[in-house]
Amino acid sequence: MSSLLTESPAPEKMSKEELRWRLKSLRAAVMGNVLEWFDWTLYATFAVYLAANFFEAGDPTSALLSTLAVFAVGFVARPIGGIVFGKLGDRIGRKSTLILTMITMAAASLLIAVIPNYETAGVWASALLLFARLLQGLAHGGESGVSYTYVAEISPAKHRGLWSSSVFISVTVGVMGATFTGVILTAIFADQQMMDFGWRIGFAIGALLGVYALYLRRSAEESPVFTAQKNESESETIAASAKSARLSGREIALIVAKVVMLSAASNAAYYTWVTFAPSFAISRHGMDPNGAFVASLLAQVVVLCLLPFFGHLADRFGRKPMVVAYGILVMVVVFPVNMVLSDQPWTLFVSQGLGLAVWAIIASIYPAIIAEQVPTKHRALGVGFLSSLSVAIFGGTAPYLNTWLTSLGISWVFSVWVAFLGLLAVVAGLLIRETKGLSLSQIGELSTSIPKRIR
Repeated sequence: MSSLLTESPAPEKMSKEELRWRLKSLRAAVMGNVLEWFDWTLYATFAVYLAANFFEAGDPTSALLSTLAVFAVGFVARPIGGIVFGKLGDRIGRKSTLILTMITMAAASLLIAVIPNYETAGVWASALLLFARLLQGLAHGGESGVSYTYVAEISPAKHRGLWSSSVFISVTVGVMGATFTGVILTAIFADQQMMDFGWRIGFAIGALLGVYALYLRRSAEESPVFTAQKNESESETIAASAKSARLSGREIALIVAKVVMLSAASNAAYYTWVTFAPSFAISRHGMDPNGAFVASLLAQVVVLCLLPFFGHLADRFGRKPMVVAYGILVMVVVFPVNMVLSDQPWTLFVSQGLGLAVWAIIASIYPAIIAEQVPTKHRALGVGFLSSLSVAIFGGTAPYLNTWLTSLGISWVFSVWVAFLGLLAVVAGLLIRETKGLSLSQIGELSTSIPKRIR
C-alpha cells in the first residue's frame, strides 16, 4: 500500500454534470457550516453578558470564569458527539448525519435565547445554560468531523487542498456573522439593554437561520467515496469485511498521535485568537465593546482572503511543508500576539490579524489532511472523535487557562504552552506522508508506518 503513496497520481476525469453536483453539494455543506459556527461562536462572543445573566454577579471575574468553565465543559461533549454522529455518518451516510447535527444545534441556540436569568431562576439558570452548551457540544462534535470528511470526499484530488479551505472559510464567515451580530446589537442597544435582552436576539437569529441550513442540506448528494465503500462492503463476505475493517493497535496509535499533534496548536490558537479574543479584550483590557467587535471583524476579513490562497499552495507544494511552516510560525508569533494587546481596538486588529494569518496556514488544509490520515470505513468516526477530542483538550480549555494565568500575572506561561504545541505541529509535519494530488481511493487504507524518508 505504501507504493500507492509515492506513485504519480492518475488524472482524475470528471464530467461537467459530476462537477456541477459536487459544487452544489459543497455549497450546501459550506452554508450549513456557516450557520453551525454562527450558533457555536455566539456563546464566546456574548460571554460577558452570559456571565452577568446566568451566574452570581457579585464578583465579575468569578462570573466570567464560571461562564468559561461552562464553555470548556461544552467541549467535553464534542468527542461524544464525534463518536455518536461519526458512527451514524459511517453507517447511514454523511448527508443525513449533517442534517441531524444542524437540527440539534438550532434547538440548543433557541434554548439559550429563552433561558430565564439568575435572578429569576437561580441555579437552574446556570444548569440550563450548561445543558444547552452540552447539547451544542454534541452537535458541533458531530458536525465538524462529518463535515471535514464530506468535503474531503467530494473534492477533486488535485484541488482537495483548495476545496477543503472552503470549510474554514465557512467557519470564518460564521464567526464573522456572530461578531457582526455583536457589532450591530451593541450599536443599536445601550449597554444596559444589551445586558438585559440584546444578547438573546443573536441566539434567536441563529435558531431561525437553522431552518435555511436544513433546506440546503436536504438538496445535497451523498459522498461518492462513502457510497462506493458501502457498496463494496455489502458485496464482501462478513469475514472478509471484518478483516479489512480491522486496524492494529500500532496503526491506531499512529493515527491518533498524528491527528492530535496536527490539531493541538490549531485549536488552542483558534479559541484564543479568534473565538474569545473580543471578550478577553473587553473584560481584561477594558476595550470598548463595539470597537472590539469591529476590530475582530476586520481581522477576520483578512484571514478570509488567506484561506483559499494557502489551500492552493498546499495543492501545489504539498501538505508537509505547509504544516512545518505553520508550526514554526506559531512559535515565532505567540509572544508578540499577546504583548501588543491593550485597550485600543487597533491593537486587537493587529494581534488577532497576525494570529489568524498564521492559523490560516493549517486551517486551509485541515479537513483534507485529517481525512487523509484515516481509512474510509472509519473516517467519519475517526475524524469526528479525534478532532473533537483535540478541541476539547486544547481548544475548550484555552480561554479559561489564558484568563486564569493572566489574572495571576503570569500570562507568559500560556504563551510558552502555545509555542510548545507549535513544536508538536512541526513534528507532525515530519511524520505524515505527502498525499497531494492523490485521490482518497488511491490512498486507500493509509499505511500508518512512519515514512523512511521525508518527502
